[in-house]
Amino acid sequence: MKIAVVTGTSSGIGLTTSLYLARAGYRVFAGMRNPAKAGPLKEAAQAEDLPVDVIQIDVTDGASVAAAFAEVATVGPVDVLVNNAGIGGASPLEITPEDEHRQMFETNYFGAIRCIHAVLPGMREREQGTIVNVTSVAGVVATPNQIAYSASKWALEAAGEALAHELYRFGVRVVNIEPGVIMTSIFENSAESTRYDRNSPYKQIMRRNGKLFAAGFRANTPPDRVAEVILEAITTDDYRLRWPVGADAEGMIPGRRRISDEEWVAMGADLSDEEYNGRFKAYFGVEL
Repeated sequence: MKIAVVTGTSSGIGLTTSLYLARAGYRVFAGMRNPAKAGPLKEAAQAEDLPVDVIQIDVTDGASVAAAFAEVATVGPVDVLVNNAGIGGASPLEITPEDEHRQMFETNYFGAIRCIHAVLPGMREREQGTIVNVTSVAGVVATPNQIAYSASKWALEAAGEALAHELYRFGVRVVNIEPGVIMTSIFENSAESTRYDRNSPYKQIMRRNGKLFAAGFRANTPPDRVAEVILEAITTDDYRLRWPVGADAEGMIPGRRRISDEEWVAMGADLSDEEYNGRFKAYFGVEL
């Protein structure tokens, strides 16, 4: 039985992906920082008699990552790594504390890199395996009011692209999964890092970012859709590096490539809601 390790599995995309991979025949090691939150995943796995083992992984802690992968190694080599653990937040750069910015990178970027380091030698030597990076539409379209988050996801996007090139000759597959707004608890979990101030000079940017998320909520894309795409990406014979997920991501990513950098930047002007919303719909096909 092939082995998959998924990080960030206490809820949302990670939990759902763990179940999908187990149903597809993988033995899944579901990593989470706090295994006390494993109840929902364990109950779902037990209800279907699925091969899911919960392990403790704090991706920001090198010793924790090393211990987790050493535990998995006693069972067998890792065939699939899904780097899903991540944190969010929304505020203008000027009022984003530096330690908060660093924590985004520690979790969203360096956390993934630590896990990749743990599996890479074995995958290269066996000339097989898949590394899945769950990035974001914000990892392709740099999103105002989410600069720390966008930057961490852009970094992971870049690492995935370059790593895919490095590993191609060894038969190891790397894919970047790029979800838009997915109905998970990441927004509740990032409440302390999300700021809105009606008196801020950035209130227009804050409002626009909020309207983008509201549009995503209306689309109501479930984490199951991300799990389906991950399973397809690791099993298809038709390899692709990037996999957008959700109507917003599928509209924004190609739309951003069609317009110039200057057109994108100019959307930060003092536009009326009608004008801004009109441009957004024209460029990206998303109704704000």
